[in-house]
Amino acid sequence: MSIAPPATATSDVEEMILDTVRQLVKERVEPRAAEIDEKGEFPWDIKELFAQNDLLGIPFPEEYGGLGGSFVTYVKVVEEVAKACASSSLIIAVQELGALPILIGGTDEQKRRWIPDLASGKKIAAYALTEPGSGSDAAGSMRTKARRDGDDYVLDGTKIWITQGSVADVTTVFAVTDPAKGPNGISAFVLEKGTPGFTVGKLEKKMGIRGSPTVELSFENCRVPAANMLGAEGEGFKIAMKVLDKSRPGIAAQALGIAQGALDYATEYTKQRVAFGKPISQQQGLQFMLADMKTEVEAARLLLYEAASKCDENAPDVTTWAAMAKLKCGDTAMSVTVDAVQLLGGYGYSTEYPVERMMRDAKITQIYEGTQQIQRLVIARSMVGKWSPPKP
Repeated sequence: MSIAPPATATSDVEEMILDTVRQLVKERVEPRAAEIDEKGEFPWDIKELFAQNDLLGIPFPEEYGGLGGSFVTYVKVVEEVAKACASSSLIIAVQELGALPILIGGTDEQKRRWIPDLASGKKIAAYALTEPGSGSDAAGSMRTKARRDGDDYVLDGTKIWITQGSVADVTTVFAVTDPAKGPNGISAFVLEKGTPGFTVGKLEKKMGIRGSPTVELSFENCRVPAANMLGAEGEGFKIAMKVLDKSRPGIAAQALGIAQGALDYATEYTKQRVAFGKPISQQQGLQFMLADMKTEVEAARLLLYEAASKCDENAPDVTTWAAMAKLKCGDTAMSVTVDAVQLLGGYGYSTEYPVERMMRDAKITQIYEGTQQIQRLVIARSMVGKWSPPKP
């Protein structure tokens, strides 16, 4: 009987990729992290660095210009970058998020039209689902409309909280094509930068991930060719939900990276800081904090890597595993970064040290790609089902 290798096992190719990423992070990303946060500007130099080293195309099929890497490798790359800079890690994670609807719902022709430029980093992707009145209730409260007009669809509406929306060349937009059908009346469209009627609005000023632009997108009499629809009319929401199965582990990887980065920094600090005649790492109370932080990070890592393996296998329970990974890693990122600030004392509260930035960055991982409350609903419903009242 053969035994499958553990999810944490690495191949020679994967290790080569991760070695390259670690070097790039140490030499190019980490020195820029504080400035990226302070200026709140998209780091084009880091995006180009990732593109030149093929990091944006890791999870994309080789036939469409990607590296054809495993999903496990992809989440490990996001994790490595997030250890130093959460904003920079989003460049990789959101490229995958924006491309997933095309990979999942697109025809071969559509994939060949858009994926190679996304895999190479020549173009940037975004994903537009959330609206002013629809966050967790994405289907029931969607107001953006798309009506058929000849060979086009005409879009009208607004999307908010769109990561990379102001720098994206290709954006997947979800809109209602048949209000009477509820979730089955939502369709997905690929919009390209410069399409008439498609405008970028308000840039959000955020607590964390400041180097990743989050914007409002507006559509006013915006004409999109019918050839840009992904799947059939009414299949958009199904595509959106399938996307989340493979995008949530990416955010979990970001959260895990933030947690590990904070733990690494706090651990080294406690070894150097002396109080009461010895390094504070030798104080039992602080040792207990470090032990708990380490245990939570490693538990989150094992859960994430297993979820990523489920993505590679297209396992039937991937939705549940993706939700569990996102839940655990997001909560771990928040708790570990808060403790890291505490371990540094007053220095932890200073912008001269990275843990306060890591704490600010960590919070968003409990909110986007589905709040932690939504993750718990997904997990619980996989266990007990969704109750429907009996018909009279």
